[in-house]
Amino acid sequence: MTQAQGALAGIRVLDLSRVLAGPWAAQLLGDLGAEVIKVERPGSGDDTRTWGPPFVRDGQGAPTTDAAYYLCTNRNKRSITVDMQTPAGQRLLQELAQQSDVVVENFKTGSLASYGLDYATLSALNPRLVYCSITGFGQTGPYAQRAGYDFLIQGMGGLMSITGQPDGAPGAGPMKVGVALTDILTGLYAANAIQAALHARARTGRGQSIDLALLDVGVACLANQAMNYLHSGQAPQRMGNAHPNTVPYQDFPTADGHMILATGNDGQYARFCAAAGHPEWASDPRFVRNADRLQHREVLIPLLRSATVQRTTAEWIALLEKAGVPCGPINTIADVFADPQVRARGLQMAMPHAAGAEVALVANPIRMSDTPVQYREAPPQLGQHTRAVLHDVLNMSENDIDELQQKGALG
Repeated sequence: MTQAQGALAGIRVLDLSRVLAGPWAAQLLGDLGAEVIKVERPGSGDDTRTWGPPFVRDGQGAPTTDAAYYLCTNRNKRSITVDMQTPAGQRLLQELAQQSDVVVENFKTGSLASYGLDYATLSALNPRLVYCSITGFGQTGPYAQRAGYDFLIQGMGGLMSITGQPDGAPGAGPMKVGVALTDILTGLYAANAIQAALHARARTGRGQSIDLALLDVGVACLANQAMNYLHSGQAPQRMGNAHPNTVPYQDFPTADGHMILATGNDGQYARFCAAAGHPEWASDPRFVRNADRLQHREVLIPLLRSATVQRTTAEWIALLEKAGVPCGPINTIADVFADPQVRARGLQMAMPHAAGAEVALVANPIRMSDTPVQYREAPPQLGQHTRAVLHDVLNMSENDIDELQQKGALG
């Protein structure tokens, strides 16, 4: 393995998915070195191409037809347009699957069977194929035929029941997370499962199917909140920014705004009290241990707030960082990309785009010493690589591709 190669160099992924969860998984595999062929509908492509404004701008600064949303999850892919409703298009995708290691799809359960693009059909043609299906509710169960969307799953999976202000507080009510978190987490689980299946294939010589459901992921990621319920029988409630298992661990008002105080142990809490000028709060029997503070949360939090409003956010952060107490500001997205740590880590990047200008992107957070993440291809224009992929992967001639075009297989 050379420095120029990614960890997944030599792996080909046929990405039949659209919107977010599946494309997120495929982009991650592409960042790690896999070749990713994104299959899109002729004429319209991935739904997120239209989810704007804002839209990508060309070299003259004019908006294109591709939304910025599409950019977040389609780097390191080559786009081809194939009409899978045509027999010629179905045969073409079967041929591509035979030359691929992985298929990622997020169609409704069972719907690809009528196109000959289901796992049973494709695995018969390519027994080494790893086939990842992402749906709202999985391949089995009473909800298997339902469509699933992130917002719906955040509600059904319990996340919204623990997100938002508590009952009786201003603005109370269930609240979704500000990004499609279940989609993103499902994409991460999918990429992990695919790599595990590829590792297993190296031993057995066989591919396998992967069944990933947004609801399953949403429930699995309830983490400590699920454990709190399973071991107490009490369903967790919305607590705003407070933490159900440790105190103080939430936002606090300051003289000019708010800050986050995140004490994870008794020592950090004691250091905060000393820095705040109230060491007696650390020795008070009601607050000495975390279990004590949890029991007397309603008494302690107002005391802490009476102290935090005495200094600005910047003053608190400077003071508490010296004391070794975890704290920080509540940044806007603009603040995030101006933050010196974010800049130092290179989390904002740019790539030349086929529209004629550079497009801003968010970098992959994975840092690998020997097989680093690669940025080979900007998110593609619709069908940008159709001819090149068919020539490179299937050795098709220009006449063969023209014939497919005439048959309507390529739109």
